[in-house]
Amino acid sequence: MSRIHVLTIAAALATFTAPAHAGKTLDGIKSRGQLACGVSTGVIGFSAADSQGQWRGLDVDVCRAIAAAVLGDANKVRWVPLSSQQRFTALQSGEVDILSRNTTWSLTRDAALGLHFTAVTYYDGQGFLVSKKTRVTSAKQLKGAEICVQSGTTTEKNLSDYFRTQGIKVKPVVFDKFEASIKAFFSGRCQAYTTDASALAFIRAKEAPNPDDYVVLPEIISKEPLGPAVRRGDDEWFAIVKWTINALIEAEELGITQGKVDALKGSPDPSVQRFLGVGEDLGKSLGLDREWAARAVKAVGNYGEIFNRNVGADSPLKLPRGLNAQWNKGGILYSLPLR
Repeated sequence: MSRIHVLTIAAALATFTAPAHAGKTLDGIKSRGQLACGVSTGVIGFSAADSQGQWRGLDVDVCRAIAAAVLGDANKVRWVPLSSQQRFTALQSGEVDILSRNTTWSLTRDAALGLHFTAVTYYDGQGFLVSKKTRVTSAKQLKGAEICVQSGTTTEKNLSDYFRTQGIKVKPVVFDKFEASIKAFFSGRCQAYTTDASALAFIRAKEAPNPDDYVVLPEIISKEPLGPAVRRGDDEWFAIVKWTINALIEAEELGITQGKVDALKGSPDPSVQRFLGVGEDLGKSLGLDREWAARAVKAVGNYGEIFNRNVGADSPLKLPRGLNAQWNKGGILYSLPLR
């Protein structure tokens, strides 16, 4: 092999192993000392302010984990409530650094809006909520019904597509704001309400005058993979967000919980050592230090802890893990390899 070929290979290897620059988005976050996170205007379980004004939810914990990873403090987040119509513009314009707002990852959104979706944090699907008084037990019995739906969402198009395919005519009643659509449904303006099944569980449990008077119909009419998005043009920031989310998922599989982060630093397991920064330094590839993933989990817990606390068994919603269980526990949740 010639000396030129050897030098070329050496240069290529140096490129692959050199520490990464953090990117302009992270530079801005560090400069202001705060992550700007776009959230919903209030969906309990995903992103909503409690009675003390503290933001809580699965989407909220994702942003807190990222803040812990990159700033060393999960509380260094500025919460920006956004409606369905506002959310993409806010991210495109730079008003927020990340959109973590129960948003469906679809082709047109990923390819045509100047965004990158980073990972799926909740596998969902669209359903229907009705009053038991209607005696409706299937969406196929909603012929001629008025159905409340929020505009600016995939929900509106899914509604139209589903009933057109079924050969059933319904009357969508469209609202700009989530709160207005819910209020209209419970006031009797519509015979059914449609949105993601996870949100229907919240609406039934927390907004219904009497939850036992309402039922979620069995049909799930769409695939709604929900996840955070970032702007295109900053691959370094895209990588940081993507791998922080993967770290939360991987931590659950490895048994790394919020309370065991420090204790497990003595683990002989190479995967655990690598994750916690005791062994191989994965942080340098992201422009971060070696303990970035450990800080994220120590701040909010692993994915299972986040799920249970916000939407699962330990929450008022009590949603089953279902598809959101780990791949080796009956679900499809799967972290990319952290190595």
